[in-house]
Amino acid sequence: MLKTKDILDEKDKRLKQISKEVTFPLSKEDKETINTMIQYLHDSQIDELSEKYDLRPGMGLSAVQLGVLKRYFVVVYEISDEDAEEKKFDNYVLINPKMISNSVEQIYVTDGEGCLSVNRPVEGIVPRYARVTFEAYDMEGKKIHIRAREDLAVCFQHELDHLNGLLFTDHIDPKNPYKGKDSMRAI
Repeated sequence: MLKTKDILDEKDKRLKQISKEVTFPLSKEDKETINTMIQYLHDSQIDELSEKYDLRPGMGLSAVQLGVLKRYFVVVYEISDEDAEEKKFDNYVLINPKMISNSVEQIYVTDGEGCLSVNRPVEGIVPRYARVTFEAYDMEGKKIHIRAREDLAVCFQHELDHLNGLLFTDHIDPKNPYKGKDSMRAI
């Protein structure tokens, strides 16, 4: 079982490296890594499991955050359903992802972005596109297109950054952490 302590900290130099394209069929190890990532993200968003296993909540995780320098990430996104007795999630697995289109409108997360690799409070905003379309491959090697908006779009862009050796902190101007705030919409 993946634990929070297994996720690389921002000081680890591997997080600054560009991940390599994945070839198909996926290796047994990559399939296991993906399933482990999904399980961690799922369990981390359920309070009882998060507390029981001491998991830091997250909705996205890139392979590089586990020290695997391959171009894939996983997002486990909670579906809003007030009538549901238990939480429901959509799982996204994007292999060799590319952002192929984006909105002009930019947004930022009001409380700031977080990251399972950044274990400290960070002041500032990260400009992100409000809507994006990604092209990627699923676990069987089939090409997929995913349109995302708002917080899901932010998460996809955040995880893609990881594959390119960037952390969300790299987007924050240290001299003016709220630079451009008035030209973007808060979510």
